[in-house]
Amino acid sequence: MGMWIGRGVKARRCYGFDEIALIPRSLTINPQDTDLTWRIGTLELEIPILASAMDGVVDVRFAIEMGNLGGLAILNLEGIQTRYDDPSEIIKEIISPASEKDIESVQAAYSKPIKETLISQRIEEIKRGGGYAAVSAIPQRAERFGKIAQKAGADIFVIQSTVAAPKHISSTYKSLDLEKFCKMMRIPVIAGNCVTYEVALALIKTGIAGLLVGIGPGAACTTRGVLGIGVPQATAVCDTAAARDFHYKQTGKYVPIIADGGMVTGGDICKAFACGADAVMIGSALARTKEAPGQGYHWGMATSDVNLPRGTRIYVGVTGSLKEILFGPARLDDGSQNLIGALRTSMGSLGVKNISEMQLTEMIIAPAIQTEGKIFQAVQKVGMGSSKGDAEAGI
Repeated sequence: MGMWIGRGVKARRCYGFDEIALIPRSLTINPQDTDLTWRIGTLELEIPILASAMDGVVDVRFAIEMGNLGGLAILNLEGIQTRYDDPSEIIKEIISPASEKDIESVQAAYSKPIKETLISQRIEEIKRGGGYAAVSAIPQRAERFGKIAQKAGADIFVIQSTVAAPKHISSTYKSLDLEKFCKMMRIPVIAGNCVTYEVALALIKTGIAGLLVGIGPGAACTTRGVLGIGVPQATAVCDTAAARDFHYKQTGKYVPIIADGGMVTGGDICKAFACGADAVMIGSALARTKEAPGQGYHWGMATSDVNLPRGTRIYVGVTGSLKEILFGPARLDDGSQNLIGALRTSMGSLGVKNISEMQLTEMIIAPAIQTEGKIFQAVQKVGMGSSKGDAEAGI
């Protein structure tokens, strides 16, 4: 399988969400009768949307509100929230400089050491607010921060890196034994990110409770440009979901796939579920909320890297409250608001009752799906001709 790209070299054709479309069948369902609940470990959540562990998106206040609305927000334990007693002041500095100094200002803000006391404090603040405390760290700090987070009452621990693999070799630091770590932790462990069947299957076998899928599709991520690594999200989700299903048939243990990045509109989210996702993690769409600490600015976790940044700072604007963007009513015509309403309506139109059935939806390759008949929208920059392209460009 594959196409020739040169003498003796073949490459497989892969697809992004913009290149596929969903096909309805001979049944429709009232959208209000659809079930969006999903499970991660022992937790059952009302909506299958997670907020990315990015400092422009999630702080304590946002995590509490996201939990109140039935979702889950991931707090970055290596970000602004654990480096500063009052994160609001440093965020003002990050979002204020002229564009040519964006990276330098972010790098400077993240040069201050992490305060481990703030890890416990932030988790306790979220718990006091009634939300689920889900937190993240890179593999090198997972053992240390995992113990602190678990003791403080965290509900979920996320290990996140640009590219995750079941084995890692390093001559300068001790590599994380993921299987041992999962056995040590008494709370669910989510790990990622990956994009292939083989790696997904190997990671799932370590005992993780959830798998993050996606390398470089995020609006503020530059990994694909800097490193040349990545797989378009539709194909990545399909391949990793196949690994999940194979593992389930072998062991009876179901490990949810979480599509991470590359989704700007409700339509993108619907396609992610049709490709096999159990939940989605989004950043830029939620960075637009009034509750987001970035006040309309959004930057990736690797933006602050002092040697080779793999992210940038973008402006997405503030378009509504978290409740409006998740549940409506939509005040924009571009699909960026009422994401849950869009998912329910899509499921109803496709005749599926829950996420598991959504994963069985027929799909087609449709390169013209975004442009066919949309010349007026494109020229006038309304509807499908407006925010998606703008958001991806950081406008």
